[in-house]
Amino acid sequence: MAQFIQQLTALGLDYQQASIYELLLAEGTLKAGQIAKKTPFKRGLVYKTLEELSTIGLIEKKEPPKKVATFTAAHPSKLSQLIDQQIKEKQDAKKGIADDLGDLTSLYNLANGKPGVEFYEGKSGVEHVLNDTLKKKGEIYTYADIEAVSHNIKSINDTYVKKRANLGIPKKALILDTPFARDYMKTYHKTVTDTRLISNEEAPPFRSIMEIYDGKISYITFENEIMVGMIIQDQAIYEMHKYLFEFMWNRGKFLK
Repeated sequence: MAQFIQQLTALGLDYQQASIYELLLAEGTLKAGQIAKKTPFKRGLVYKTLEELSTIGLIEKKEPPKKVATFTAAHPSKLSQLIDQQIKEKQDAKKGIADDLGDLTSLYNLANGKPGVEFYEGKSGVEHVLNDTLKKKGEIYTYADIEAVSHNIKSINDTYVKKRANLGIPKKALILDTPFARDYMKTYHKTVTDTRLISNEEAPPFRSIMEIYDGKISYITFENEIMVGMIIQDQAIYEMHKYLFEFMWNRGKFLK
């Protein structure tokens, strides 16, 4: 006995689980009382461990009417399935923490008196920055070069705005006044998007997006086809940009 304890515990089993599973592999079907006699574990711990092993599929419990339950080890190939399941769970956990890493970093930075700043690259980074605006309900303010958006991330933006519409999150958008923008915005989810135009005489092409929301400022840039996203969480910066947006909004032209 105890020949494979180290290997089994390396797979994630604790000492009791590994010991009882190996015993059942070696001796076949046993009752809980027999297992308690053949191991150093008390009967209560044996029952608890057998329940755990049954839950993860490493043993089979049979309990005929009016008879004492018996326990049989699952085929060792089940260990490979268990590893595959653990790998998937780790990958899911990694993805989950990656999605929340920015918020966790912001909490850390704010607690230490630093503005929360996150950087992302590529289309997946752009998508993350856009989706961050959907985490909490509330009106979003945005400046955008809609032609650059359509050229660079049309499918990402289409998916994003559908999500925003489904969540009922309103947005005020200041868009560069171009023939393309006027035509594009005519049918652009008007129930959740209020658009005004900025004259090209007053502002150069943006080639970028700026979002103002929930105490944060986010930027996405398409300069030279390089996509970079950034999120800043700082109340003073947020308040300044919110005020400047509202000032520009009152000067913007209505989209007809």
